[in-house]
Amino acid sequence: MTKTVRDESTASAYWAAVNTFCALKDVHVIADAPVGCYNLVGVAVMDYTDAVPYLENFTPTSLTEKEIASSGSSEIVRQTIEKLQAPGRQLILVSSAESEMIGSDHERMLKMHYPDVRFFGSNSLGENEWHGRDRALKWIHEQFDDRKPAEVEPGTVSIIGPTYGCFNSPSDLAELKRLILGAGGQLRHVYPFESSLHDISALKNSEVIVVMYREFGDTLAEVLGRPVLHAPFGMAETREFILDLGRMLNKAEVAKDFLQREKHTTLQPLWDLWRGPQAEWFPTVRFGVTASKTYALGLERFLAGEMGMHCLFSHDSAEADNTLIREEIRQQQPQFLFGRMVDKIYIAELDAKTRFIPSGFPGPIVRRALGTPFMGHSGMIYILQEIVNALYDMLFNFLPINRRSAPEEVPPGKIIWSSEANLLLNEMVKRTPFISQISFGRELKRKAELLAFKQGAESVTADLLKMIS
Repeated sequence: MTKTVRDESTASAYWAAVNTFCALKDVHVIADAPVGCYNLVGVAVMDYTDAVPYLENFTPTSLTEKEIASSGSSEIVRQTIEKLQAPGRQLILVSSAESEMIGSDHERMLKMHYPDVRFFGSNSLGENEWHGRDRALKWIHEQFDDRKPAEVEPGTVSIIGPTYGCFNSPSDLAELKRLILGAGGQLRHVYPFESSLHDISALKNSEVIVVMYREFGDTLAEVLGRPVLHAPFGMAETREFILDLGRMLNKAEVAKDFLQREKHTTLQPLWDLWRGPQAEWFPTVRFGVTASKTYALGLERFLAGEMGMHCLFSHDSAEADNTLIREEIRQQQPQFLFGRMVDKIYIAELDAKTRFIPSGFPGPIVRRALGTPFMGHSGMIYILQEIVNALYDMLFNFLPINRRSAPEEVPPGKIIWSSEANLLLNEMVKRTPFISQISFGRELKRKAELLAFKQGAESVTADLLKMIS
């Protein structure tokens, strides 16, 4: 199969640096970037979403052909710095792919003229956004840590990870905060989303660090030298997260009491669904996932490992081959696909009978409400709610609704089916969502027999059935 690179799975390390540094309240980023290229996140399918809001602390140098072709960007960088310098504002100069291609290196110039301005080489051409975020978080610690020994504050917890451009970040962060407080923790910092540069020295004073994403943040957490937990997905992980955090904070009884309350509050809808008729559907659900590593692993563990649904594939979108993903959708026709905009396009191109649930970027979607988490106990309920409601929606399509339509054509007599055609029919029906297989098979059989009658054939053959499919 020819590999066609049509859709990019992640943004570059340049945007990773911008989305990380601009989340800090007292930082102003200068991007050594050409005119216009800084306006939108540069991915093949544009990320039209408010996950990246208007960044008031972001200024480009707006390189033109003159700087790129001959003079270089040092002079325009100096002019931009002069305009932006102000008390209490830390300037960070970030390279873009274009400035890297012309060999711009500003470190020497900054040391001579603007020693307080820091330069971050984004390595835009060599790293994706997850590598870029991880390196940016470590770099900013190296630049601004006070180098003092840690003075651990008992009971305190800090979160590392939330940056601009992360899918569902506000809602998952709200759930993570809820779990930390419930387990007896005192939330100290959310870095960098709700922090300033001064907080990075205080991170090492937290008793426990929670890293929100599997893709980045571990490197900084390791440097801090504090005990680390990762944000949980599903029942077992969330239970262990609450109990482990309670033990680490010497709040084991508080954590156990919180877990007990969760069973009778947040988790109550799960028991209701499990004991109801909806649970009969769970083993029939076939799903696929194409998302960032955190969500790909988390959804597979929860839905397949705990709810008994059948996972057809689960891909880390940063490493996956999009051509192969499209082929998997074509061959396996998942009932649900948790994915990105590019996956929704594949579903439309293939006319697949698949329900799409947004679960990653790029994608035109707003995820600012705090009631749509994927992580933790609340995430379990939200995801199951989405799936069950979609199953109800499928059933609605099979109700005997009175519609004004032309009378349904039926063959006048009985049509014989060849054994090959019957085998093919069974294979085609198996590839459709379980809940619609009876309806789909009946309709396909009617169309095949009607076509055979119109062609004057005495039986339905495999070749004739292929013409319909």
